[in-house]
Amino acid sequence: MIRVMVVMGTRPEAIKLCPVIARLRSELTQFETRVVATHQHELMLDQVLNVFGIRPDYDLNLMRANQTLNEVGSRLLRRIDPVLAKERPNLVLVQGDTVTACLTGLASFYHRIPVGHVEAGLRTGDLYSPFPEEMNRRLLGSLASLHFAPTSRAVANLIREGVPRERIYLTGNTVVEALHTILSRELAAGDLAHLGRERRMILVTAHRRENFGSPLRDICLALQELVERNPDVEVVYPVHSNPNVRNMVFKLLGRKPRIHLLDPLDYVRFVHLMSRSTLILTDSGGIQEEAPYLGKPVLILRRETERPEVLEAGIGELVGTDTKAIVETAQRLLDDAEQYKQRARVASPFGDGLATERIVKILLERLNGDITRENL
Repeated sequence: MIRVMVVMGTRPEAIKLCPVIARLRSELTQFETRVVATHQHELMLDQVLNVFGIRPDYDLNLMRANQTLNEVGSRLLRRIDPVLAKERPNLVLVQGDTVTACLTGLASFYHRIPVGHVEAGLRTGDLYSPFPEEMNRRLLGSLASLHFAPTSRAVANLIREGVPRERIYLTGNTVVEALHTILSRELAAGDLAHLGRERRMILVTAHRRENFGSPLRDICLALQELVERNPDVEVVYPVHSNPNVRNMVFKLLGRKPRIHLLDPLDYVRFVHLMSRSTLILTDSGGIQEEAPYLGKPVLILRRETERPEVLEAGIGELVGTDTKAIVETAQRLLDDAEQYKQRARVASPFGDGLATERIVKILLERLNGDITRENL
């Protein structure tokens, strides 16, 4: 049996790792799979795990209100160390660019346990943007033994940094499989049924650390202006639980007509809300991948993106956080039906829905074939 430990701590990690976990657990004669939830994000991680029916074998319970990066990182290293010592997996699998992924990779290295990195090779070129994700994924580029890159650009980034080509695999992104699963499920009628039915809906997420303070204020002012300019438009904003976000957003947008501030949504409801939207404004990385698959134009509330494929596909546009730039770009799409039609195209620049199958096949070949586990 090949012992694989999958470690996750946030909602985006769970979205992209749950299809892999399900596939690993379906190969019961080949894999013994352990799941570790660090709960770097608590409620939002649990929502996704419940949707996919996955129960963690270990819960590290890291979540604390307003914790610093160093606090969550030091707590993770202390708590995952005995789990690695006890389980001694043949491989630890992590995803993305979180503190959970990076420091799990480091802890595994200290135990001489190989690491597989799902969604490897994304880069902006700016160590401080996004912060701290860009450094986290660069460190994982050095720590990991197997690199599962979602796109050819990600492969090229890793090669340029000196990662041996034979350790890099172009797999696509597992988010495509997650979306397949969610869109196949019916959304129960409830408190979201009215949204996007009568008016055009702008769906918003903005929660990144670098957007705290004045950038988030400027985003809120842009949303208010868009609603005031367009009587047939409503804004739906599921607001992140971080008080640095909630306090600002509710202060500026609370009780504004046609602006709906919601608590964080479970993944099923959020995907269905995306599919119902007219336009998406976000600083999220994952939504930049999901929007093209759903055929939704996306305005990226950041200065750069590690996913330039969404720009090349013509679905996304970088607008930053300047109020005027956001309003002008969004208004252009709202006013110009032809330009909107060109942007609102279904595309899949991040994969064909076979990433999970490829990753599991590679793990079988590398961990149980000619290349021994010790040589990873």
